[in-house]
Amino acid sequence: MPLKFIRQDITTLEVDAIVNAANGSLLGGGGVDGAIHRAAGPGLLAECRTLGGCRTGEAKITGAYRLKAKYIIHTVGPVWQGGGSGERELLFSCYIRSLGLARDHGCESVAFPLISSGAYGFPKREALNVAEEAISAFLEDHDMEVFIVIFDKKSFAVAEELKKSVESFIDDKYSAPFELAMSNRLSVADLKKKRRLDVKAEADEADALVYAASLPAAEPGLSEALKKLDESFSQSLLRLIDERGLTDAQCYKKANVDRKLFSKIRSDRLYRPSKPTVLAFAVALELDLEEAESLLKKAGFALSHSSKADVIIEYFIKNRIFDIMKINETLFEFDQPLLGA
Repeated sequence: MPLKFIRQDITTLEVDAIVNAANGSLLGGGGVDGAIHRAAGPGLLAECRTLGGCRTGEAKITGAYRLKAKYIIHTVGPVWQGGGSGERELLFSCYIRSLGLARDHGCESVAFPLISSGAYGFPKREALNVAEEAISAFLEDHDMEVFIVIFDKKSFAVAEELKKSVESFIDDKYSAPFELAMSNRLSVADLKKKRRLDVKAEADEADALVYAASLPAAEPGLSEALKKLDESFSQSLLRLIDERGLTDAQCYKKANVDRKLFSKIRSDRLYRPSKPTVLAFAVALELDLEEAESLLKKAGFALSHSSKADVIIEYFIKNRIFDIMKINETLFEFDQPLLGA
């Protein structure tokens, strides 16, 4: 299952387990630790008193009490001491051990804060890298929905050089709705109406292709016409996977797409995916811009410079940066929908 970034209060999430960035005593503290203890209520503290604390890099599990989650997994992250005292390995262990406990208790969804990135001083960029590496490594062999919960933008920062480069590309390519309306002498309301009609036209075109593909070839002329129809999105995707020499699992994991969703696409040649799903596969398959546009068209979509998300994705494809996590970090930074998940 995919890894998702969300901006929310972790204590409010309805998942199987939330992870608490605890201190070694497990008896509560500041930051997310204190917030979880306050929200869960005194029963959590009473259970934690029976656990005998927790060592750095390890994890322990309790009930969730007043929270919507089923469990709380407590892990103790390392204090940053400059990077030469095994901090990275200990932080990696926090994620892997927490995920292992979640798996052992039958959890299908887990939410993490960005461990050690607050009072413990771990550099936020490095803390995020470790989190992604550990979670991605675990998801290679296990199906689980994993969230990294970002409480505020200060806790999450795309590399400054990349952010500036993307911002420059957006400034060059992005046509904001108001600017587009002015350049075409349209009101914003007129523009919104036009965009709704454009979306409907795309959907109607895709529906026509799906309908035509389902017709019986009753006449020789019709049979020849049907042979000229493009392959469906599903057929095209499966062909591209084979051409790239990937297994199905390698592809949907690189795309940050759920295995169950991929199974639906594989089993239904007329499956209609969402645009983020198509783009996620385009990234996983490392398609160039023309190939990505072609795959989008088979699902009834197109890239648009009036969509900031599309412009950001175009930047990554043009620069042949096919790291789905890096792309999603950037989309998250600019408050755009993520790919795959």
